[in-house]
Amino acid sequence: MDRGPLVKINDCIFEAPVTYKRGMRVPARIYANDALIEQMDNAVLDQITNVAMLPGIQKYALCMPDGHSGYGFPIGGVAAIDVSDGVISPGGIGFDINCGVRIMTTSLTLDEVKPNIKKLVDMLFKRIPSGVGATGSVRLHGNRFDEAMVKGCGWALDKGFAVPDDIENCEENGCMPGADPSAVSSRARERGMNQLGTLGSGNHFLEIQIAKKENIFDAGRAREFGISGDNQIVIMIHSGSRAFGHQIATDYLQKFLSVMQTKYGLVMPDRELACVPFDSPEGQAYFKAMNCAINIAFLNRQLIMHGVREVLCECFKSDPERLGIRLVYDVCHNTAKIERHTVDGKTNELLVHRKGATRAFAAGMHGIPQRYARTGQPVIVGGSMESGSYLCAGVSGGADTFFSSVHGSGRVMSRHQAKSRFRGKDLQGALESRGIYIRTASYAGLAEEAGAAYKNIDQVIGAVSSAGISIPVAKLVPLGNIKG
Repeated sequence: MDRGPLVKINDCIFEAPVTYKRGMRVPARIYANDALIEQMDNAVLDQITNVAMLPGIQKYALCMPDGHSGYGFPIGGVAAIDVSDGVISPGGIGFDINCGVRIMTTSLTLDEVKPNIKKLVDMLFKRIPSGVGATGSVRLHGNRFDEAMVKGCGWALDKGFAVPDDIENCEENGCMPGADPSAVSSRARERGMNQLGTLGSGNHFLEIQIAKKENIFDAGRAREFGISGDNQIVIMIHSGSRAFGHQIATDYLQKFLSVMQTKYGLVMPDRELACVPFDSPEGQAYFKAMNCAINIAFLNRQLIMHGVREVLCECFKSDPERLGIRLVYDVCHNTAKIERHTVDGKTNELLVHRKGATRAFAAGMHGIPQRYARTGQPVIVGGSMESGSYLCAGVSGGADTFFSSVHGSGRVMSRHQAKSRFRGKDLQGALESRGIYIRTASYAGLAEEAGAAYKNIDQVIGAVSSAGISIPVAKLVPLGNIKG
């Protein structure tokens, strides 16, 4: 990135002042060290300074260390907007609404799983549909799909696809209030009703990981999270609302573009930042539809987890209790949520847009499970299939980012660049020679996800840790992976 107007505040914060562009209402801040800022594409600076122009935005427009350019907002973008006089923007949420990650622990060890890794991954690949257009075994129509939109993971609990512990350890207990199926188009319903329990494509994955003692950075929090570090096997699921959320975003972007200027007199420097007042009929309709997509994404990950439970029990001829299968947490990273935050000494309700950014509430904050009241919220950071992932925790230093943190390692190559440089089949073979067994629905898709296409996740975690917005608890290294 050409640093241009950026002022280095400290070793992990760079800021573009409000004087950089006419129309900026707040400064734009990028959380990154020198190495990471150099790897960001120039569009990140242009996009995050455009975000700083959104009506009602508070304090700063923010970009996390994994930032790279996206639709309107950069991936890794955060904007907190006053609900009384501000806007809502689909570009600040993303097309894959409530794309998110959940992590589950087991009592299995590397010695038990490694001899069976190919069998286990093959069984999971057969059980969990993946890839573009994949359809699931749970298919809902009409009122049944409406019920799922409203209840989220509660629907899974009612139908026997979840246990109470799953609900407790899910952000928002797996269900956002305010979902209204009447705000969802028939096209979105058609695209979404057959995709429940599916992984999807792109950077979505289901990964078998190892927690090793040498990769435990905070033993106390790790213990509270259920991570022993004794070559323990954990499983991470990364997926979202699939075509359902994509269609909702598409529907409302078109509506917003048709009314934002003619009806509300709003002009933004980029049409991808289409927005309307949050309290307008269009803004409220989108918010209700978005909450439906959030709930469907929660349910989608829950159904995938249910399938994983069944496969583990079948593969190791045991039951979930003996295998120690427990959900640690499920986090969102593409949402807009009403939260209470303090800005300049005044506490207000703000609509916090997080696009490719994770909520990271600190110890004692309302909204996290009681079992994590002392540790802070688990923050799950998915890495590439080669590098490993992190389990972190929210801390009190996150107030300046509205308690938001990083969601992944972040791309340094476009998907096209990665496909032109790597061959998926060769990559699969190279990973297997290193002890990482991969199954994929698409070799082209696998090439897009090569480790070299992503930033160094250790540097990304180092930046958020230095900034004091979340702290690393454990690094989890891959053993087996399913890619769409």
